[in-house]
Amino acid sequence: MNQSPDTSAEVLSRALGEAVVRIWGRLPHDIQQKIFEEAVGGRGADLRPQLAVYLHDKHPRTTTAMGARAIVEPDSLGG
Repeated sequence: MNQSPDTSAEVLSRALGEAVVRIWGRLPHDIQQKIFEEAVGGRGADLRPQLAVYLHDKHPRTTTAMGARAIVEPDSLGG
């Protein structure tokens, strides 16, 4: 396959990544988790929360799921 300068690995990776972001909310949760872990693996602890916030902001389905899993904190009255 003959690649022109416009189809470098970086350009191809970016195109694939943008496609994944566009359909993220329609992907099954287990696939989302695998892609997410692959994306953050070996890139430092700071990327994980940043990527999570980015995806949650882009896709309401992931925001709803995150809220459903949130742990409810007891109030100051012990409730």
